[in-house]
Amino acid sequence: MALGRGLEAILGDVEESYIKDISKNVDVIKEIEISKIVPNPYQPRKHFDDESLQELANSIQQQGLMQPILVVKDDDYILIAGERRLRACQMLGYDKIKALIVDFDLSRLREYAIVENLQREDLNVLDLATSLYELIQEHSYTHEEVANILSKSRSYITNILRVLKLSDYAKEKLAEDKITLGHAKSLVNLDEQTQKKIVDTIIGQKLSARDVEQLVKTYKQPQPKKQPQKKVLKNLSLDELVDEIQDKYDLNISKDNNSIVINVTSSNDLKKIQKIFKI
Repeated sequence: MALGRGLEAILGDVEESYIKDISKNVDVIKEIEISKIVPNPYQPRKHFDDESLQELANSIQQQGLMQPILVVKDDDYILIAGERRLRACQMLGYDKIKALIVDFDLSRLREYAIVENLQREDLNVLDLATSLYELIQEHSYTHEEVANILSKSRSYITNILRVLKLSDYAKEKLAEDKITLGHAKSLVNLDEQTQKKIVDTIIGQKLSARDVEQLVKTYKQPQPKKQPQKKVLKNLSLDELVDEIQDKYDLNISKDNNSIVINVTSSNDLKKIQKIFKI
């Protein structure tokens, strides 16, 4: 089954959309035992904020669960969407939860989980990048194909995946939401030490993504090459020059009128001459 209007409707924001737009893939909405629900093994979200979960639990306790979770029937029930709602109900000690049971291709659970999380747009970018990478590896998708599946641009997918090249320190701060995707994508090609320095600056000085782009440029600019210092030639007489070469290089050297004669007696002498003339 292609991911399109059917799934998007099922994953709508309010319970009415479930009832109005239920497709032929939907079996039934009913309360099922929480103990029989197995988490989606491909859930991209790895971090669940305890405070946010508690707020959701309080809301469910006061108002009831307005939006059923989404499961597919296997030996038990495999969760497709609604892990935060499920966790909140578990915090409240509920034994059962309202669920919409659907009949979907289990081999595409990863895609369903990514789509569900993207619709809420609060999925940590590092979790998303990891999940997209695994999706590509599993199905040999191109970036273009993944972009079409998720209704995103190819450049969006490519930029998300680039964060996997970050240093461990930068990834940690990205996972903690201390830096954003806008910050991270400028850091990818820098060495680990420079990434740490800039990440700390982002956090400490609350830099914008544009600020970071400008800062990174200063690190990427090639440093001017040091000009070799010119040797100051001594104003030596011919006799003094002969003496200095003899002392410094231990060569058999003599003066013949206005010429210098170097007597070569071994390969070692040749190496010394090559060193003198840099040849």
